[in-house]
Amino acid sequence: MTNLYANAAAKSVETGRAETQWWHVLDDGRVQCDVCPRQCRMHDGQRGLCFVRGAEAGRILLYSYGRSSGFCVDPIEKKPLNHFLPGSATLSFGTAGCNLACKFCQNWDMSKSREMDTLSAAASPLAIAEAARANGCRSVAFTYNDPTVFMEYAIDTAEACHERGLLTVAVTAGYQCAGPREEFFRHIDAANVDLKGFTEDFYRRICGAELGAVLETLEYIRRETKTWLELTTLLIPGHNDSEAEIDQMTRWVVEHLGPDVPMHFSAFHPDWKMRDVPATPPATLALAREIAKRNGVHHAYTGNVHDTAGGSTYCAGCGARVIERDWFQIGAWGLDDSGHCRACGTRCAGVFDGPPGTQGARRSPVAFS
Repeated sequence: MTNLYANAAAKSVETGRAETQWWHVLDDGRVQCDVCPRQCRMHDGQRGLCFVRGAEAGRILLYSYGRSSGFCVDPIEKKPLNHFLPGSATLSFGTAGCNLACKFCQNWDMSKSREMDTLSAAASPLAIAEAARANGCRSVAFTYNDPTVFMEYAIDTAEACHERGLLTVAVTAGYQCAGPREEFFRHIDAANVDLKGFTEDFYRRICGAELGAVLETLEYIRRETKTWLELTTLLIPGHNDSEAEIDQMTRWVVEHLGPDVPMHFSAFHPDWKMRDVPATPPATLALAREIAKRNGVHHAYTGNVHDTAGGSTYCAGCGARVIERDWFQIGAWGLDDSGHCRACGTRCAGVFDGPPGTQGARRSPVAFS
């Protein structure tokens, strides 16, 4: 099928609509969305689970093109990405909707929104790229909700960014089909993928998805693309935080993705449909980090807690602390401009370009007229 969203006449910031590529018509007249393994099958007038993709006149449209729930200049470490232009600023935005149904979602007001007036900010891909440059950002991040569901908008924005020397970041659950995955990640320079757990039961009951499809995406990114990859797992007490599961997960990462892929273990806070579950104890995060290190992960981090030791980066060669972090604030710096340890010369895995940035913990909203 023709790549319709490459045609400027097939998309509009004014209406929020865009033609899409990844769908096909079924024998019974319904249209199947082929962007993610959920494969929503719809009659005209129906929306998929993500809500922002729906059937109209026998094809699938995106209804959130050029529309965002808001823009903010963030530290890149907030994504979290610890090995991608440390200390730099990224212009972050998302839309509405999500193709997963995580009961613990901490951005549920956007990802689970069924109200299109959530998308209060309108901006073209060109306007976003220009705003990122004007605000001193090195990159633009597709985040808050999953860019899989607004991939046409994200891809066009990525192209505008690359034309202006900006890089692109995706914060995603990695729940994509093969064709859309290949198209999407051709435009992405760095990704943090939420590896939400390591059992099919957890993914099915808690996320409404499938672990196997996510693992396929992780292997694809690592083996077939130039996208820098980091992983995040939100550890939820009693659900995905057992020592056995963390051990199995981290062993899989080292075997299938390699020891240099950073892993972030983040603390859960009660939200959305899991308000009866307690917050993650810091000791659980520290234990997960130790299990990961023991299994060969070179760079394992704790997140959503104050832990300078667990948030800092250490040389995989000599063990020296090469990037000190206090939340999102970078302190002592032990790398040269190309990312090599000053103590032993071992290169730290990641994307490094000169000294660290100075964004720190600052966050600032960006308005579009």
